Amino acid sequence: MAKQTILFVCVHNSARSILAEQLVNHFHAARFVARSAGLDAREVNPYTLRVLREIGIDASDARSKSVEEFRGANFDWIVTVCAPTEGACPIWIGAGKRIHLPFEDPARALGMDAEILARFRATRDEMRAQLDAWLNVN
Repeated sequence: MAKQTILFVCVHNSARSILAEQLVNHFHAARFVARSAGLDAREVNPYTLRVLREIGIDASDARSKSVEEFRGANFDWIVTVCAPTEGACPIWIGAGKRIHLPFEDPARALGMDAEILARFRATRDEMRAQLDAWLNVN
């Protein structure tokens, strides 16, 4: 059976969508292949790589990608991960069932290193729990 494909879409593709892509490809690789993209692709946030490394995921080759890179591609699932507080969330024009899993953007966290790191860890852990629950029924 072919693996289902997932595209995680967010605004910048620097934190949440990268986290989701890496979590799925690490923990659910037997059934799914994930990619991620953003409307305004930016540099991958270093905290993203740091919190993934803490749970044994080497994402050093991760890169921020524009949705344009996937224009014309078909995915089984399109998952937006923007939070309601952000206003507009990207809309994907193309094939695929759509689902919205909102997460606050940890890249907006302010404070000392420990406070920012705690926000990224919380997002990673919340995301992993929600993705595990969702993927185990699909």
